Amino acid sequence: SDLQKQEERGELFQPLVFVLLVLCSILLYFKVSLMDPGFVKPEEEEGEDKGQGVVIPQIPGDVKLRRCGYCLVKQPMRAKHCQLCQHCVRRYDHHCPWLENCVGERNHPLFIVYLSVQLVVLLWGGHVAWSGLYFEQSWEWLQHNIFLLVSFLLILIFTVVVLLLLVSHLYLISCNTTTWEFMSHHRISYLRHSELENPFDQGIILNLWRFFC
Repeated sequence: SDLQKQEERGELFQPLVFVLLVLCSILLYFKVSLMDPGFVKPEEEEGEDKGQGVVIPQIPGDVKLRRCGYCLVKQPMRAKHCQLCQHCVRRYDHHCPWLENCVGERNHPLFIVYLSVQLVVLLWGGHVAWSGLYFEQSWEWLQHNIFLLVSFLLILIFTVVVLLLLVSHLYLISCNTTTWEFMSHHRISYLRHSELENPFDQGIILNLWRFFC
């Protein structure tokens, strides 16, 4: 059959890989959106004060850990309360409306992997859409290719968005800072009173190693 001939010629390998990448992207989406991003639990408060000075010796001593005004748990360093999730999140980065979940200490690395896989899928899909276009200045051509043209434009827009998001996150990770800390540096007590602009920065290599490993 034609399917067997295509398989013998290796023509089914690329579509199979593309489908597997799409499935991987979907699974990562649900994994990141449904998992605990690092919610602070009241029973964990006893150990919060231990090791804080070891993690950041540059933080001034007059910066006190405070209780959250919403859920009343003692916030660890770099945690923030998310009013949409109704929880304090460790190493809070941002609340992602696309995931309907916070991006925090536990799911941030998987979020980066998800963005990377999604970018590969979009680039591949954009290449396929572009290869199917041949341009002619006629109304008949536009009628026959309008769906493919709109699909390519949508893929292009999403690719730019995902690429910018991935690059910005990788930059912040390499500096060992979060989106929330980067945007609200002047309002965060442990950053505003620190002698260093970013007391968490330990060099690009060590920052990346500690984040992903």
